[in-house]
Amino acid sequence: MKLTWLGHACFLVEQGGYRILLDPYTGVEGYPSLLETASRAADWEQRARWEAKGGYTVTHKVRMTIVREGGEHQEFRLPVHKILCSHGHFDHNAVDQAEVVPFDGPCPFTIRTVETFHDGEGGALRGPNTIHILSADGVAVAHLGDLGHPLSPEQIAAIGPLDAVLIPVGGTYTVDAAGAKAVCEALNPKCVIPMHYRHAPYGLPDVAGVEDFLALWDEGEIRRLEGPVCEVDGGASGVRVPQFLQEA
Repeated sequence: MKLTWLGHACFLVEQGGYRILLDPYTGVEGYPSLLETASRAADWEQRARWEAKGGYTVTHKVRMTIVREGGEHQEFRLPVHKILCSHGHFDHNAVDQAEVVPFDGPCPFTIRTVETFHDGEGGALRGPNTIHILSADGVAVAHLGDLGHPLSPEQIAAIGPLDAVLIPVGGTYTVDAAGAKAVCEALNPKCVIPMHYRHAPYGLPDVAGVEDFLALWDEGEIRRLEGPVCEVDGGASGVRVPQFLQEA
């Protein structure tokens, strides 16, 4: 299962060519459009493949296009096969930033949900929050959305064993660094991927960066990735930190 961090709490999750977009955002300080961010990620991945084969790096730009009726080619919103949102706030529910397109075949994912809250007061402050658990080819990944409280034993049991958890760590609107670490300890996933934090000039101005969260782990457990893509195959472990691409 391939995970591509598109910034904030947004991930593109892919299996067998099927693409699920989780928590698309708009209007978050510093970030370009999701289409631009996804194009940067595609560029990076293509260059990385060439370099891994010993090839030369060629400057190019991946264009995300679709053939409309009548054969017209044009740029458009990020093409995906499904969009999942943890809640209805603008920075997690910008479904107009993507376009759902047909897929030739069945969805390879099993998708489960666990209902939680966006705050520590039963949703009284910010409402509900839905955790999505995506499973495919024996790998299970949970996107915790804007989780705002410790998980109950019932919620932990409902989520089940995980190969990776995508967890907010910036605080203010979600669990903070210590709260996120406690959630990780409760879920005990093989791999932890932090999200929803500020990395200036990107991100909400009143949330913390990722370093407070990383400071709670042994340095040997932390792997800072070279780009935005993380492959989860059941063997990934520790804390993996994808990098947001600042340039195309």
